[in-house]
Amino acid sequence: MARTVRFHEVGGPEVMRLDDLETGEPGPGEVRIRVEAIGINRAEALFRSDQYIEPVRRLPAMLGSEAAGVIEAVGPEVTGFEEGQAISVLPGFFSQNDYGVYAERAIVPAAALLYRPDGVDAVSGAAVWMPYLTAYGALVEVGGMRAGDVVALNAASSSVGLAAIHTANRVGATPIAITRTGDKKDRLFKEGAAEVIVSDEEDVAARLLALTGGKGVEYVFDAVAGPGVTDLARAVAPDGTLFLYGGLSGQPTPYPGFALGMPALNMRTYTVLEITKDPRRLRRAEAFVASGLRAGVFRPVVDRLFPLEEIVQAHQHMESNAQFGKIVVTVAH
Repeated sequence: MARTVRFHEVGGPEVMRLDDLETGEPGPGEVRIRVEAIGINRAEALFRSDQYIEPVRRLPAMLGSEAAGVIEAVGPEVTGFEEGQAISVLPGFFSQNDYGVYAERAIVPAAALLYRPDGVDAVSGAAVWMPYLTAYGALVEVGGMRAGDVVALNAASSSVGLAAIHTANRVGATPIAITRTGDKKDRLFKEGAAEVIVSDEEDVAARLLALTGGKGVEYVFDAVAGPGVTDLARAVAPDGTLFLYGGLSGQPTPYPGFALGMPALNMRTYTVLEITKDPRRLRRAEAFVASGLRAGVFRPVVDRLFPLEEIVQAHQHMESNAQFGKIVVTVAH
């Protein structure tokens, strides 16, 4: 039996509970892992409240798609993996309607696994992939960000925002962090932000235009969406791109092109699935992130650790928006 987080009704963090379940044996193409650490993501909170891009198909439902652990059993038709190997479970390979890693033990598709390099502990292995795959995927793989470009990063203190700062610096671009209050400003500079704009105190668009000599930024990477996209779009350079990878505002998001006089504005949504569902893109992304890890310029920024028994508190902390970086849940055995 393994303690497994499930929710029997949709709602807030309090609907999650620890159930004792029989994990069973892996089927074709699957492995069973002993989970050591779990990366917590906004997608899980949205799924738990049935507000995700994929609806909850049945209850009770499982949660989680990013973890690190050790392989315990290998199912039929699985090659390249064996018992005892330390691995990371990459996000974006399976539906939470089918699998979940919020558990002491979990069965997952072998296709979602990546060897965990020597020196990468379980917490780091559970915290590094979602942020960097998301940031690299949008800005470099899809957007083509390169040396000399300027990127404005909304919700910059999130794990993805911090990974985007590191990614921009890695390719020679200039990251400008946007944060709501000034209490995280110094830490954003320490993480490599070239400039930090405090949105509660400054006119974001005016400051971005001033910092770029009136030209505007080549990219905006926005996890907030909502009405604020119109103001952000004012500061996008001609033919620049406004990426929307989240909807933290919870409000309708307008297309600002007509209100701004029909500039040459590219505006698109993005999810990490664009990378994980494409083997060629994923191979390049893995190589990019692994290179940064080896060079010491990429690392997960972990905000706080919670034990599995405090999964409700972990989600409450995530929804408070007080974190700086990644929230990780540890699993004791």
